[in-house]
Order: sequence, then C-alpha cells, then structure tokens
Amino acid sequence: MMMQPTTTQPGEWVYTALNDAARLLREFASRPADSERVDAVAGVLARAFGSGHKVLICGNGGSSADAMHFAEELTGRYRKERPALPAIACTDPGHITCAANDYGYERVFSRWVEALGQSGDVLLVLSTSGNSANILRAVEAGKARGMTTVALLGRSGGTLKGLCEHEWIVGGPADHADRIQEVHMFVLHALIEGVERRMFPGNY
Repeated sequence: MMMQPTTTQPGEWVYTALNDAARLLREFASRPADSERVDAVAGVLARAFGSGHKVLICGNGGSSADAMHFAEELTGRYRKERPALPAIACTDPGHITCAANDYGYERVFSRWVEALGQSGDVLLVLSTSGNSANILRAVEAGKARGMTTVALLGRSGGTLKGLCEHEWIVGGPADHADRIQEVHMFVLHALIEGVERRMFPGNY
C-alpha cells in the first residue's frame, strides 16, 4: 500500500535543510585553518600537475560520485578553457567488481592505488564517517608508494583522522552524511579554483 503524504507546514522542511547546510558551511568558513588548508592543498595539486604527476580520488556511495565529479572538472574543464589536468576517480565497475570478488571489498581501492599510484602523485580520499576500511587501505597503499595523501572526512574523523598529510573534518556526530558531502563538494570546487589560479592565472 502506498503511504499517504504527511501534512507539514508548506516549505518548512526546505528551510530546515537550507539552514543546516548553511550552518555547516559557516562553521567551516569560520575556521581559518580549514581555509588555509584549501590554499595549501591547491598548491600541492598544482605542483604535482606541473611536474607531470596526477591525482587519484576515491570514495564510497555519494563520495564516489563526488570523486568522479572532481576528476571530470580537472580532465574536462571547470569555468574557462585551459589544458586538461590528469585526474582519475576509482569508479570503473570492472576493477571494483574484480577486486571485490578476488580480494574483498576492503581492497578495491588499495589494489587500484597499487596499480596506478606513483611517487609524486596525490591521493585524495572522501569518507563522511572516516571509518571505511577500503579507504583506510587506500591511504596505506598511497603512503607506501610515496604519494601525498589528502582526506575529506566528517563527524569525528573516525579511524582515518590524522593519517593523511592534509585533512578536513566537517560537521559533528549529529550531522548527516548528505550535509557533510555538500561541504566536501565546496572544498573540491575551491581546490580546482586554487589550482587554476596558480597554473592559469589569466583565467582569473
């Protein structure tokens, strides 16, 4: 049987969602260290690209979609025309299903990093909980290969807290993953702008 829609104040839930999103972004913007880290990581990425290296990105679920979004705006374009930048998101179903079947889901990203990662590359991981075993294994693999590791985390930061050279922890224990991911996407967009401002200043 189909559920009947509940009656609520028209638009009330929309304002609640918007206010929650705005609150998390305000909290993020109020911490100078987080803004400074965006600038610093944009510099890390620009130097990697400038020296012929790449960025690898991985996450689960919505964070996987965010990883793909980040990659396509580097390999394609963001706002204005400029040369393509080397970025790869781990979203290939052939690799994921093969690695999960043969090694277990906790190794789907680490096998990919072992295959593609090189010293001088950047590994950027996304996890709203910070507790994803496959992300933890990816970071371990990236470090073993001499990659710079960057993490976008949520809530307490989980087991990944403090393991990467650069990290952001968004929100707190009561915040939902979707709100955290919205701030993560803001950071990803800001990183692209920071890279372009360094590498293609004529675009700004």
